[in-house]
Amino acid sequence: MTRSRLRLAAELVGPLALVGVVALVAAHLSTSDQTDAINVLVTATIVVGLYVFIGNSGVISFGQISFVAVGAFVAGIYTTPVSTRHTTMPDLFGFLGRPVLTNMESILLAAGIGAVFALIVGLALMRLSGLSAGIATFAVLEITYDILANWGKIGPGPTTLASVPVTTGVGQATIGCAVAVVLAFTYQRSRSCRMLRASRADPLAARGIGVSIFRHRLGAFVLSGAICGFAGALYVHALGSINVTEVYLALTFSTLAMLVVGGSQSLWGATLGGILLGILSSFLSNAENGTSVFGLSFTLPNGLSSIIFAILFVGALMLFPRGLTRNREFLAKALGERSDKHRLGVGLSSTAARGGDGPEAGDTDGAPAAATTAHAAASAEPEK
Repeated sequence: MTRSRLRLAAELVGPLALVGVVALVAAHLSTSDQTDAINVLVTATIVVGLYVFIGNSGVISFGQISFVAVGAFVAGIYTTPVSTRHTTMPDLFGFLGRPVLTNMESILLAAGIGAVFALIVGLALMRLSGLSAGIATFAVLEITYDILANWGKIGPGPTTLASVPVTTGVGQATIGCAVAVVLAFTYQRSRSCRMLRASRADPLAARGIGVSIFRHRLGAFVLSGAICGFAGALYVHALGSINVTEVYLALTFSTLAMLVVGGSQSLWGATLGGILLGILSSFLSNAENGTSVFGLSFTLPNGLSSIIFAILFVGALMLFPRGLTRNREFLAKALGERSDKHRLGVGLSSTAARGGDGPEAGDTDGAPAAATTAHAAASAEPEK
């Protein structure tokens, strides 16, 4: 097997192996600890969903948790007993108040609704970049929250949606996370993703070779919405209940932190960050209710876990500005990945030939994508 094939296999096997390790450890834990492991796996699924769009496009989006929220409430409502819906949500639309779906049907529906919602949002926003895109996607998150929290015809409003069947066990959470990893891997090997990565480093050069940035961004956004909606269904079926505040700001910023700390531009970084920081977050949350480490019992004051998490997040970014994985895939360096210096040289030389600006100062993360731009210019037929 050639090195290129080994690198390709490692890109998929590494994240899947990490998910498998978490599942294997969880199988030998107590019931309460298994709940934490399930939450870690579901959170990692959300982070992989974020990576599909943010990591490949380079556009920061605060709106992906909107798709998690919609997926969670759709799956939760459709699997809640009809009698409970009529009692706790008497104003529901008829199409929400009557049908009862199975667990698998609700998960697939949540993924589909997430994709459709992302398509509608993406058609309006995918031409934006930078700060404009961040503000616009944050507005989507805020609008989604306000609608879910105040419109009784589509949900319980500010109250908790309860009586949701708890069906997300270790097995289903593991399979769900693995499916998200496989989808992200398959996408990042596609021609559309290569074009999107090329546009991430140099949009002008990408447009110059005929790349439709809008179309490729929209495709990634829709796939990200489907994975996030899918993860939302796993999330609500793991908890058994959900309140709209649980899928709002806290989850938005914690999952973004996991993506950035792991390495936002690699699937391995997204998976590693989601699992490692997911474990840390679960530990700190449990510590507020009292926990023990090596026989030493202690209890953190309420709210201190969030402060500690934020401090560790900032510290990790200072020590590893490109993430724990340096935006590399699993074993990429060991299997002969080209050096950053070489890739940066390719990107700068192509930029210099156009007389434009290179990657931002101090930002070598754009170098791999700049090299991709050069490759795309040589190998891709023009698009319209």
